[in-house]
Amino acid sequence: MTTTTRRNTLLAIAGALTAAVATTALQVPAQAADMEKCYGVSLKGQNDCKAGEGTSCAGSSTIDYQGNAWKLVPKGTCVSMETPLGPGSLEPIERPA
Repeated sequence: MTTTTRRNTLLAIAGALTAAVATTALQVPAQAADMEKCYGVSLKGQNDCKAGEGTSCAGSSTIDYQGNAWKLVPKGTCVSMETPLGPGSLEPIERPA
């Protein structure tokens, strides 16, 4: 493969990735409007964000139903979600570690 062919291939891949990211970025706000943050309902490593200081955010919860980790759920369903440790919450909750 020549240098020009490799460069063109890499440019094509970069262009496709840029388009995919741009499309995804446009879709998130529309989806988020119908969703709400629900604390204490995600399983270990499956949170969407906010799992405490020093974490990298999404996927960083260390236990099931961690009270300071949230998951996006359909709007209006959070507080009716039951877990073995109690219902979901619209605010961070204290749960045993």
